Amino acid sequence: QVQLVESGGGLVQAGGSLRLSCAASGGTFSTYAMGWFRQAPGKQREFAAGISWSGGSTNYADSVKGRFTISRDNFKRTVYLQMNSLKPEDTAAYYCAAKKWGAGTPADEYNNWGQGTQVTVSS
Repeated sequence: QVQLVESGGGLVQAGGSLRLSCAASGGTFSTYAMGWFRQAPGKQREFAAGISWSGGSTNYADSVKGRFTISRDNFKRTVYLQMNSLKPEDTAAYYCAAKKWGAGTPADEYNNWGQGTQVTVSS
């Protein structure tokens, strides 16, 4: 089991950028696929981006494709979400999640979750 702690959220103007980080402790980080999910008020949680355990495959929701980039640093046991060209509709709580030997897709059954970090994009 890995424990996950997100950071990097905040308030940003539309068109701006933020980089979220998710630090993992416990477990063997390099064997886990990592995903970023988000949940806006009154909406269901949705998949934003994922990266396979090997780092060789990434997946993105259509709504963030071309603007967000997920990456991982196994030495630092951290996964990142670089968010550019932010829009007000990106406002949400962002959560990272882990799935052992996963592919980093929305279909993975992620069973380790962080507490979330809030991203607010003003218009």
